[in-house]
Amino acid sequence: MVEAIAYRYRTGIAWRDLPAAFGPWQTAWKWHRRMAGDGTWDRVHAALLARADATGNVDWSVSVDSTIARAHQHATNITRVTGGASSNYNNPLIEPPDHGFGRSRGGLSTKLHLVDGRGLPLVIAVTPGQAGDSPMLIPLLEQLRITRPIGRPRTRPDRVRGDKAYSSRAMRQHLRERSIQAVIPQPADQIGHRIRRGSHGGRPITYDRDDYRNRNVIERRFATLKQWRGLATRYDKLATVYRSAAVFNAVIAWTRHLGDMP
Repeated sequence: MVEAIAYRYRTGIAWRDLPAAFGPWQTAWKWHRRMAGDGTWDRVHAALLARADATGNVDWSVSVDSTIARAHQHATNITRVTGGASSNYNNPLIEPPDHGFGRSRGGLSTKLHLVDGRGLPLVIAVTPGQAGDSPMLIPLLEQLRITRPIGRPRTRPDRVRGDKAYSSRAMRQHLRERSIQAVIPQPADQIGHRIRRGSHGGRPITYDRDDYRNRNVIERRFATLKQWRGLATRYDKLATVYRSAAVFNAVIAWTRHLGDMP
């Protein structure tokens, strides 16, 4: 069943087009739907992260970003609540009223948000395509939780790398209160606004330019993730099912990474 699920998302074919070698396609779909609903892949992902952290393979200088996936017409023929109903960021296992669909310039689309360390996903979330990146930073960091054999789980990274979309006073204040270093450049409009305010604009924003170059790992992760055609284009009606496939992809990536370790 696991091979059937991976094959379907790698190729982007319809479930009913699965090769007969995998058995009835209905069985593969039911397994995937069940594991998406009960959080099976999330538990496997959490176990792999705990093992990686115990062996020092988690990079706590994390990068955050998002990527858009166009929604196929067969995925959007589902009743969805719009006009104020938003995705559930606190419990990703609960299906949101909008099913993670949003209308942007390219039409109906979905956004995948990642918190990434060492080029491997730590947190995965799904939002509508028109959702902004900056409001998602706090919900993503709240879901970062890696258990340890002794003591409390670790939830606070050393630093957060993000592009200019994550530059806001509220985000920087939140990171400062948690003693997390912000490696986030400031857009030109915010710089101009600070200069116009003069002494009331505060001090200039500084960040580690050399460390910011390491943010390329999350861009490469998105490129690898979208080699699965079923993730590059969303064919799933339910946001929980689509997100579960992205978590499954992360599980495979972490398993390969830990398997290569001595």
